[in-house]
Amino acid sequence: MLTTACTPAPKEETKIADPGTQVSGTVELWHFFTEREAAAIDQVIKDFQSTHPNIKVTVKPGQDDSKVTQAIGAGNGPDVGLSYSTDIVGKFCSSGAWVDLTPYINRDKTDLNQLNATTRQYTEFGGKRCAMPFLADAYGMYYNKDMFAKAGIAGPPKTLDELTEDAKKLTVKNPDGSLKTVGFLPLYDFYENAAAHLAPATGAKWLTEDGKSAVGTDPNWKTLLTWQKNLVDWYGYENLNKFRASLGDEFSADNAFQKGQVAINMDAEYRLAFLKDQAPKLKYGVAPIPTADPARYGGGYVTGNILGISKNAKNPEAAWELIKYLTTNDQAVTKLANLIKNVPTTQKAIADPTLNADADFKTFIDIFNNPNSATTPPSASGPAYQETFGKFLTDYQAGKVKDLDAGLKTADQQINSVMTLGG
Repeated sequence: MLTTACTPAPKEETKIADPGTQVSGTVELWHFFTEREAAAIDQVIKDFQSTHPNIKVTVKPGQDDSKVTQAIGAGNGPDVGLSYSTDIVGKFCSSGAWVDLTPYINRDKTDLNQLNATTRQYTEFGGKRCAMPFLADAYGMYYNKDMFAKAGIAGPPKTLDELTEDAKKLTVKNPDGSLKTVGFLPLYDFYENAAAHLAPATGAKWLTEDGKSAVGTDPNWKTLLTWQKNLVDWYGYENLNKFRASLGDEFSADNAFQKGQVAINMDAEYRLAFLKDQAPKLKYGVAPIPTADPARYGGGYVTGNILGISKNAKNPEAAWELIKYLTTNDQAVTKLANLIKNVPTTQKAIADPTLNADADFKTFIDIFNNPNSATTPPSASGPAYQETFGKFLTDYQAGKVKDLDAGLKTADQQINSVMTLGG
């Protein structure tokens, strides 16, 4: 099979209506939410339609990025796509799958400075803004207060060394030596333990200034990987795998943290709503993720949901009206944040007194605003560089990589190859 480097799609001018033109018709929105969160979307769509009576919105829930991408490629994509991942921005922008929103923004004099700086960064690529931030996620640490008290631990760990120490104290084994409860389950492919979510613990960088892989040259990756592998080895890789196999699905009521099977878990602010709904009696606390350098403490991984207009949208003007409402109307953003329990992305919504920001939620807002927080950089190949590194990490934690330095150099080569050929 002949494989060639990807070439950017030819630049097309987005055709827009004149200012003041009456927008009407039907607009189709695809999103990935289900159940409680899908109901929240429906509520805010109802608000939109009450203020835009000439626009009818049809909603198709439960649609992930692959379904949206396939539909656009087949020529029957939705007017508006709502993605759960900022990692797809580079691919959507560079391929032209989502159109450039700049002409709409300029025409309507939409002030992008009302948006949080990080969200502005992850909604454009290569000088093209093809997305707007919907709501954001900030990742931190959840810990079981009862299990901490029983183990004699006063508060949450702030450094990776403290996390290791606490994880060992909190772990309980069965008489046969198998794991009964785990202090912290360090496997990269468990729940939210993706490398991207843990990278801020050491400040590890994904890409160099010229857009190449940095995993083999940034020593912070080696720090993170060595710390993780040491903890995996303490538990025993097979012991952890066997224990993990007994755990429930992440987004079910049988979530391991919610069931008290895992004492410390990395997760985002949206877990607060699941805890309230599925484990209301659990006594827990939240804090920033522990860091290798105490000076970096307070930050975490920041990402978010994004909205864009697909290139084969049937009603792009109505699509923009809907996107503009969902991403820049402060009341709508605040309402969505309260209903879904995600971090709002406009400055006024973050400061809105009607935002149901209790102490736990405020912890995640602080993480979101912390200068040590980081996101994953956009790439024309989308999340391919992270997926490639993820395969390396699962081999490494399983003991299949004997020389970490050599392995990271090989991972560099594999990532650069994927980024060149997979755009």
